[in-house]
Amino acid sequence: TTRTEFDLPEYSLRRRYQDFDWLRNKLEESQPTHLVPPLPEKFVMKGVVDRFSEEFVETRRKALDKFLKRVADHPVLSFNENFNVFLTAKDLNSYKKQGLALLTKMSESVKNVTGGYKLRSRPLEFAAMLDYLDVFTQKLGTIDRIAQRIIKEQSEYLMELRDYGPLYSSWAAFEGELQKPLKSVSECVTSCATALEELTDDMSEDFLPVLREYVLYIESMKNVLKKRDQVQAEYEAKLEAIVVRKEEKIGDNVTGNDNWEAP
Repeated sequence: TTRTEFDLPEYSLRRRYQDFDWLRNKLEESQPTHLVPPLPEKFVMKGVVDRFSEEFVETRRKALDKFLKRVADHPVLSFNENFNVFLTAKDLNSYKKQGLALLTKMSESVKNVTGGYKLRSRPLEFAAMLDYLDVFTQKLGTIDRIAQRIIKEQSEYLMELRDYGPLYSSWAAFEGELQKPLKSVSECVTSCATALEELTDDMSEDFLPVLREYVLYIESMKNVLKKRDQVQAEYEAKLEAIVVRKEEKIGDNVTGNDNWEAP
C-alpha cells in the first residue's frame, strides 16, 4: 500500500477466521449505516465438502481474501481504524479486549430505550426493500436446496460410472467379436464420468459459493435495515417521552393555578 497511515508498504501476518469475524463486527459497530461485506460461512453442510480437506481450506482462503479486497476497495471502510489494526497489529488479542465493556453498555442502553417499543410505521421505501429481501431469500433458499440435491445425485451417479468403466474394459478382455464395442463403451463411460466430475466440481466450487454469498449479503442488508429501525424506534421513543413530560408539566401548572385560586 502507498497510504500514509501505514508505516510499511507490506505486512505479513497470520489471521484466523475468528479474527476476520472480529474485524467485521468492529466495522459494523463503527459504521452502522454502511453495508459491510459478508464473511464466508464458518461451518459447511455435512456431505458437501470436508471442512478439513485441502479443497475446503483453499475455498475458505479465497473467500476471506475476497472479503479483505472488498473492504480495501471500499471508500469508507478501508479507512477504518480497525481495518488498519487488523492488517498491521502483531498481537490482535489485546485490541479485541478493548472496548468490549463499552460496547456492552451501549447495547444495553439501546435496548433500554427501544425495549418493547414498536415502530409506528416503517417508511414505504424501506418496507418495500425488506419485503423484496424476504422474497429473494426464499427463492435463493429454494435454488440452494435444489442445487445441493443435484450435486448429491451427481456425486452418487459419478461413483457408479467410475465402477462401470473398468467393468466393460475387463469384460472386453474375455470377448472376441464384442471386444472392440465393449472397449468403446468403456471409453464412453469414462469420458462421461470425467465430464460429470467437472460439472459437479464447477457447481460445488463456483455456483454454490456465489449463491450462498448472495444469501449472506441479504443478511447483511437486513442487519443494516434492522439498525435503521432501532434508530427510528429510539427517536420515536424519545419524542413520546418529551410529549409526556410536556403534558405532565402542563398538568402540574394547571393544578398549581387551581390551588392558588381556590381561596
